[in-house]
Amino acid sequence: MKILFIGDIVARIGRKTVIKLLPDLIKKEDVDFVIANGENMTTGYGMTVDTMKDLQAVGVDFFTSGNHIWKKQEFVTELDNPKTPVIRPANYPLGAPGRGFDVVKTPFGNVGIINMIGLEGFLNANLDSPFRQVEGIIKELKKKAKIIIVDFHADISSEKVAFGLFLDGKVTAVFGTHTHVPTADARVLPKGTAVVTDVGMVGPQNTSLGVKAEPIIQRFLTCLPQKHDIPTEGPVWFNSVLIDADNETGKAKSIKRIDLETDI
Repeated sequence: MKILFIGDIVARIGRKTVIKLLPDLIKKEDVDFVIANGENMTTGYGMTVDTMKDLQAVGVDFFTSGNHIWKKQEFVTELDNPKTPVIRPANYPLGAPGRGFDVVKTPFGNVGIINMIGLEGFLNANLDSPFRQVEGIIKELKKKAKIIIVDFHADISSEKVAFGLFLDGKVTAVFGTHTHVPTADARVLPKGTAVVTDVGMVGPQNTSLGVKAEPIIQRFLTCLPQKHDIPTEGPVWFNSVLIDADNETGKAKSIKRIDLETDI
């Protein structure tokens, strides 16, 4: 089973890029299932039902998220709908809207999907440890699915690398998200888990993580708050990874980066 994971989709320009490139990519690579991190895809913060449906229409089957999923209040209530193909990080406190993992039926068998958020760095999440919590979730999902995909939404590379090593042999893949910068370490670990420290983003080039560089530079120069502004056109990166998963063992056979460029 070939599973494509798309990095953090940034605002309208990111959505337009997915709409432009994904259908042909699915055909070219013979992709069976598509997951995307959607926490930034509406105005750069959060999701809406309409934007979710726009990307479903071109081939995205399921969405993971992160700390920005709470930004659109009208969508937060959607997270409690079991039919909404979106999960939030599982290590938020009990009672938080939504669910942190799910099982999706596909023609190739069930796929378990887990979302976790890191505790180190700028996130300073003060949440439950993803390391301690994830094993119980995996145990539950293994009753229903051989293939298990984890989105680890975190700042610090060392935490993300350690999390992947911790889960080697326990899940099919661990994809790092959140930093919007693609890393070159995509590989299959010794026990059969595919990992990459960060998938990257679908967003504008020559920016700071998708945001126009000038106000970000001014913030670093002056230490004063600045308004974030996201380009609506120009050259764009499409960062993703593709794994080939064994339906019988749940192990990853291979992983490769698929990084495309286009103009919007």
